[in-house]
Amino acid sequence: MKRVLLTGFDPFGGESINPAWEVVKKISGEELEGITIQTKQLPTVFNEAIHEAILAIDKDRPDIIVALGQAGGRPDISVERVALNINDASLPDNKQQMPQDTLVVEGGPAAYFSTLPIRTMVEAMRDAGIPARISNTAGTFVCNHTMYGILHYISERQLPIRAGFIHIPYLPEQAVHHQGAPSMGLGDVTLALRVALLAACRLEECR
Repeated sequence: MKRVLLTGFDPFGGESINPAWEVVKKISGEELEGITIQTKQLPTVFNEAIHEAILAIDKDRPDIIVALGQAGGRPDISVERVALNINDASLPDNKQQMPQDTLVVEGGPAAYFSTLPIRTMVEAMRDAGIPARISNTAGTFVCNHTMYGILHYISERQLPIRAGFIHIPYLPEQAVHHQGAPSMGLGDVTLALRVALLAACRLEECR
């Protein structure tokens, strides 16, 4: 039985919901073959998000971590390849912090690569009829910050955990307030996450 930790952020930037947390809530009640799911909502706040994620890692001891975030304007599910050691916010976080040109971790590596089987996960989502792709930038806001912080914590402690990040488009009820913005329904996002998790965990069994 694989233990999976799913994280999603609270709403930010004037939105009333965050699709990342909506899909985490949705899938947490499902039973997936061979997978035990734990969930954690993270604050869209620099430093606090990493702190809360680490608390969840220490508590749940997962085999796999999939952090999820909102990427309004993207048309598909984006599985991130890399997290950069940089904070460069273009809008305030939920505590009105707006760090620019600062490091996530002083003295840390320039970047960490996802340790999830990202191409396998993307192919599984596409096979299920969901638009998905590998993304080479997680941005420089709290999403990238959190991905980097999680991977740094795992690396420094040499924990046997695979981890990475997935960005989700607006839900339709958000996109209606952003003229021309693409969206994806919660049902499709949930299906995408479900098949991606199954693909990741099945590959993990072969390692």
